[in-house]
Amino acid sequence: MKRTDVLIIGGGIVGLATAYNLTRRHPGKTVALLEKENALAQHQTGHNSGVLHSGIYYKPGSLKAINCREGKQAMERFCKEEGIAYDICGKVIVALDDTELPALQRIHERGLANGIECSVIGRDRLQELEPHAAGIRAIHVPETGIVDYKQVCSRLAERVREAGGLIVTGARVIGMHQSAIVTVESTAGDFQASHVVNCGGLHSDRLAEMSGRKPDARIIPFRGEYFEVAPGAQHLCRNLIYPVPNPNFPFLGVHFTRMIHGGVECGPNAVLAFAREGYRKTDLNIAELFESLSYPGFIKLASKFWRVGIGEMWRSWNKAAFARALQRLVPEIRAAHLTPVPAGIRAQAIAHDGSMVDDFLIQENAHVINVCNAPSPAATASLNIGKLIVERLAL
Repeated sequence: MKRTDVLIIGGGIVGLATAYNLTRRHPGKTVALLEKENALAQHQTGHNSGVLHSGIYYKPGSLKAINCREGKQAMERFCKEEGIAYDICGKVIVALDDTELPALQRIHERGLANGIECSVIGRDRLQELEPHAAGIRAIHVPETGIVDYKQVCSRLAERVREAGGLIVTGARVIGMHQSAIVTVESTAGDFQASHVVNCGGLHSDRLAEMSGRKPDARIIPFRGEYFEVAPGAQHLCRNLIYPVPNPNFPFLGVHFTRMIHGGVECGPNAVLAFAREGYRKTDLNIAELFESLSYPGFIKLASKFWRVGIGEMWRSWNKAAFARALQRLVPEIRAAHLTPVPAGIRAQAIAHDGSMVDDFLIQENAHVINVCNAPSPAATASLNIGKLIVERLAL
């Protein structure tokens, strides 16, 4: 049995950022990280669109707002120091008609309250920035950027190992027991630690239960499907084009994103996945699907927003319908311009009352810190989330 001061579960960007912060702040402490896959960053981190979010959407004072703002600055410094390519290219959030203007104004007010450089622009300025975008008004956010988060994870792992940290892949956690210390059973052997940090993403609620903490919400997996824009149509998007999001959901709607290594992708939609790791439409885990469908919180959510859900499912199976949703932002885009690329899964925490948890959710007990909800902008915010977690550890 291996012994360590701090054991981190989960080799996505939040887990790696926590390990990185720990080795820098407490170089005398031992740290180990367990990842159930055979490689790091295989789930939410490795399937996102690579945006460096500004933090414009989030309620001032919330964990998302604070950590996104400070985390983005930390991520830029890290990438600069490590020679990792990133581009502060800016984005526009587009109002398509008069009905969206009040929501656009609220987003702008939040951005200003969060200290973000942003401005409301008219149609003429929007056309200068994104000549092919629709819209009557927009918010320009020049400090939004793009990066490759898998490359960031690779470099974080290198720095953790150089500092003496242990990273073990192929180590699925199957049990956890607490006394004066925590014993974690895994498929790669058992570990004992004074402190455990659960950064298990799609399985964070299950790990929290293993730790003896009943989570305040359950993870429900939502698949987000993306398309790559054909080279001949990539000129339709210069940088990032976003819609005004539905205020009832923590999703940002289908949008266009220029990628750091070239090309343009568009999406995602948001459909219930039939497995926690159901990246393909045909992926099915009956037990996990039943778990989602029978959860009272999901039943309440679905009963309220079933029409939205049906629309998302229809666009998932009908490429032309997906293209029509994109055409609201960029009218010249066509279904023929779109090629499917691998989907992502968002680990969305849903509370028992049917509400989607809209902020990061971090719960603690005597020896375990559980990160129970860390969807977007967690990648942007990861270095500051890791710093926050390390500060909470009684080391």
